[in-house]
Amino acid sequence: MDISKFIQNKGLTHTELQVLNYIIDNIDNVLKMGVRGVAKNNFTSTSTIMRLSKKLGYSGFLEMQYNLLSLIRNQSKDNFNDSSFIESLNMNSLLEENSTEAINDFIDILLTDDHKFIFIYANGFSGIVAEYVNKKLLVMGKRCIMSNGTDSVGVFENNLDFVSAIIVISKSGETPMVLNKVKTAKEHDIKVVSFTNEIENSISKLSDVRFKIKDTNKLDDRNLRPNTFFPNVLVLIELLVYEYYKKKNTNVE
Repeated sequence: MDISKFIQNKGLTHTELQVLNYIIDNIDNVLKMGVRGVAKNNFTSTSTIMRLSKKLGYSGFLEMQYNLLSLIRNQSKDNFNDSSFIESLNMNSLLEENSTEAINDFIDILLTDDHKFIFIYANGFSGIVAEYVNKKLLVMGKRCIMSNGTDSVGVFENNLDFVSAIIVISKSGETPMVLNKVKTAKEHDIKVVSFTNEIENSISKLSDVRFKIKDTNKLDDRNLRPNTFFPNVLVLIELLVYEYYKKKNTNVE
């Protein structure tokens, strides 16, 4: 099981990584062991395991164990007949994960007419979604620039004075090239809007407006298995556009 993407930018120590691998290798037994048993078997303290949980975005040992168990089970089987996969194509889940405040903040960015551009950035499969977002905003009359990993960094850095906001899409929330753009934007007071998975991640933490979409296969870097993340980003975009026009028409009246 490849956990490199899962732990990227988490700042795990050698001991924490050792404990994580131990938990994964013994996932069916760690609940019985408890945090003390896992600590004892790894010659470390319970505080080390609690720090590991926090770094991975969990509230504690139990939440970490249950989520890792779910990840491992999804990784080890095809989910073509899994009802939870079908249920994840549900707009209600998008509304549950994302606050009204985030939706309103995004709409305010679209309503702001400061003659600057909205920069859209993503790579890989996320780049396909970014293309749609770019075209959608263009036909709505918004000024946009879209870029991806094949473009020079200068496309963004040489136009910072003309960018009011940047929209980034990253399934893991840890994609290095995307994270670098976010950091640059923050240094220049450019608003950051991100679409990432639902677990706390580096890109989401730095964003001014963060949208979280459930990723049904977090360890599937190559997008080989069925996954609702990308279609749900598109569904959420349409929901945001709907709310934008509703607010715009209200303001006109």
